[in-house]
Amino acid sequence: MKKIIIILISISSFLGLRAQDDLHAYLETAAKNNPGLKMKFNQYLAALEVVPQVGQLPDPTVAFGFFIQSVETRVGPQQAKFSASQMLPWFGTLKAKENTAIQSAKAKFESFEESKSKLFNDVKSTYFNLYFLRKAINITSENIAILKSFQRLALIKIEAGKASAVDELRVRMEINDLINQQDLLKDRYGVLLVVFNNLLNVESNAPISIPDDLWNENLETDKMDLKNQILEKNHQLLSLDYQFESLLFKQEVAQKSGLPTINIGVDYTAIGKGIDNLSGKDAFLFPKIGISIPLYRNKYKAMVNEVVYLQNAKKEEKLNKENVLESIFENAFKDYRDADRRINLFINQTQLATQSLKMIETHYATNGKEFQEVLRMERKLLKYNLELEKAKADKHAAIAFITYLKGQ
Repeated sequence: MKKIIIILISISSFLGLRAQDDLHAYLETAAKNNPGLKMKFNQYLAALEVVPQVGQLPDPTVAFGFFIQSVETRVGPQQAKFSASQMLPWFGTLKAKENTAIQSAKAKFESFEESKSKLFNDVKSTYFNLYFLRKAINITSENIAILKSFQRLALIKIEAGKASAVDELRVRMEINDLINQQDLLKDRYGVLLVVFNNLLNVESNAPISIPDDLWNENLETDKMDLKNQILEKNHQLLSLDYQFESLLFKQEVAQKSGLPTINIGVDYTAIGKGIDNLSGKDAFLFPKIGISIPLYRNKYKAMVNEVVYLQNAKKEEKLNKENVLESIFENAFKDYRDADRRINLFINQTQLATQSLKMIETHYATNGKEFQEVLRMERKLLKYNLELEKAKADKHAAIAFITYLKGQ
């Protein structure tokens, strides 16, 4: 007997691992194919391309001038003039702009990671709901078969004069209700299958592999540790952190914008032949230095104040997000514990209902009485079986959602 139990446990563990591998494969497919996730990743790549744009000097200015009426000089007439200049922002301005773009790109990456975590949670929760619907359809089929056996038993009792014809009508009504319920479950399964395949961006009618039973899974750490992990690793919070860092560098850019800008350049003037056919002598003017002095200080002061207000707003936004995430986590953890309790409850209730049904069925087979009690207990057993599978799916969905909140 012990060997049989060990074999059954081994088979169950193997099937559980296989089911987890199947789900992992679906997650990989979703990560590769989902268009919404690809959109987020391209937004991150686009943000990276901003970095080399803002970290470079402004383009140099090159000018050419031709004298329509030459200007005579001691060495000859001026014929043309060439000039080149380069604007140089104040020291550290370009680096601050570059750091601003880098932090913004990091925020975009966390937004991408948040979308990926949410996608994985959607795939998992849909997968667990599909599991429940598949189990519900099968359990309902089994109960329809059981009721048909009751129907045959009732007909035998009616022919023997030990039961009323009402018994057969009652069981027929129960069968019709279950058939209708099963059809509804099949429709819901078809809709959810399309939703699942759309998350993976594959053919909407592509078949999927669903296990006969879900593997056993529990949260690995206590409630307080889970909450701390959410506050440390949640991608929405990390994105807000990088956005705040970006604003700090943006403040530095605003401050440096109020400092002088230096302009250096060179002029080259072409001189023609002078009097008595003397060779002209080209003249260089080097260096040419200019400074742009920001005189209107209110504009630059307002730029700094704007960024400071945005920083304060970002702090409050993060605090608000932490409060929201904590409330969401509390509800998710409640759902996890509730599902775990319901699993234990309905395992016990199913066993008791099965025993009661056997006893009532035996009593009816003997004296033909209490058929209504047989149907009532059969309904209870059906309910407990469905509730047990729903609790299993809910527990896994709660774990998946908490994992999503942790940014994993």
